[in-house]
Amino acid sequence: MKSIFRKNHSTKEAVSQHLWKSQRQASFESQQVSNDFTEFLKTIREPAAQDINKQIHAFIDRINKQDDLQIDEISETVQDFYQAMNKRLQASPAFQESSIEELDQLMEFIEKYVMTRLYKVVFCPMSTDDEEQDLVIQNRIRSLNWVQARHLETQINERHPEVRELIDRAITDIIEVDSKRAPQDKLTCIVRCSKHIFSLLQMSHGGPASADEFLPALIYVVLRANPPMLQSNIKYITRFCNPSKLMSGEGGYYFTNLCCAVAFIENLNAESLNLPQDEFNRYMSGEEIPPGAYQQELFLCEGLRLMKQNISTLAELRQRQERLREDALLLREEMRNFKETISKEVQVVMTRYPWTIRPRKVSTNIDSDNLECDSLPPPLEPDVVTHTCASGEEKEPGDPFETSEPEATLCTKPHDRFLQRSECPSSFHTPLLSDTRPYSEAPRDPLSPTFEVAANLPSPLQPEIVTEPTSS
Repeated sequence: MKSIFRKNHSTKEAVSQHLWKSQRQASFESQQVSNDFTEFLKTIREPAAQDINKQIHAFIDRINKQDDLQIDEISETVQDFYQAMNKRLQASPAFQESSIEELDQLMEFIEKYVMTRLYKVVFCPMSTDDEEQDLVIQNRIRSLNWVQARHLETQINERHPEVRELIDRAITDIIEVDSKRAPQDKLTCIVRCSKHIFSLLQMSHGGPASADEFLPALIYVVLRANPPMLQSNIKYITRFCNPSKLMSGEGGYYFTNLCCAVAFIENLNAESLNLPQDEFNRYMSGEEIPPGAYQQELFLCEGLRLMKQNISTLAELRQRQERLREDALLLREEMRNFKETISKEVQVVMTRYPWTIRPRKVSTNIDSDNLECDSLPPPLEPDVVTHTCASGEEKEPGDPFETSEPEATLCTKPHDRFLQRSECPSSFHTPLLSDTRPYSEAPRDPLSPTFEVAANLPSPLQPEIVTEPTSS
């Protein structure tokens, strides 16, 4: 019993050490893909997700243990695994209602996870000559760095800023192929590079580009980029990519054009570029460079291009600064002349029309203790109005008095004079402000309406004395 438990314990330790070793050696890309695949399996029902996980890990362990397999045999094994997993998914009851797009997405996750975990084993293995072929194509492209767009009969306007930017993006994408691990990710980089090439052709021509113009432009981009491990990446995609992706779709089309571009570069000669053989040999040996190659390098090299743009920008700024300085000097001279002209005109006007500055007028306050206010007239004082009746007696306010005839009385107020008729015996009159002088001596205001009223009044009737004759 003790030996059995001890053996089981040693087995567990071996398994744990193997897991720890595999986790320690896992790269960042592998860990990221593993996390993404685990999250994807959570969206699938438990029996099917567990079965897929089991089949994948069993296949990865089988490939890692078979060290004596050749790369072509591993490629066939991987392709057979893709077909078997596809049939297994289609026959599984959990995916009977799934669409073709969903099954393709699941196969893409399986392919990405498997090839990321097996990348170090199957990419550029030591048993092949892929690395030697990478060096050969790299040296070949380096010797063809003098080839220009006109040699390939492609119309690329390299002087256009946006076209140069698209060329840089295409070069970046084709170089980025080597940094990816899954075959489908490498195909995605090739697709992006090809789309940038179509965009720069469309911008250079001012219209849509054809498929015949795409291949020479792709050859030109590959010559400019000189991608690392180009042959190894092409063979890796060919061996381990899902055949359905290479046989159809834009990824398969652009990948086929890339293979044709590499084959053209490998077999390129003087006849391919429509050049004489001796001229082609001089260009290949470096004894001579094509006309305009230096200007082309200036436009294609990012550092030199930026330096030339900065130099031209500085020259333009210097010219603008000189023009601004000349304008500033001219403005200063015009301001000086304007000041002198205005000064002369003001002096002439002051000489012709002399004038003195008077002190500012200050408003006078009547209530202030100002000596100048003593010259003002005294204020008006109120007077008591008395009413004179026909009998010649004066009536105090509030005394009853009777008379048969009303009398016109001239009353004055502080601001105006008016003629007032009053009936002494029947009404009570309050004291009024009045002028006590006789009517004939009182001052008259011609503009006052009361003057006209007083002038139009009839003279009072005088009583007549009737004498009766006496009899003798």
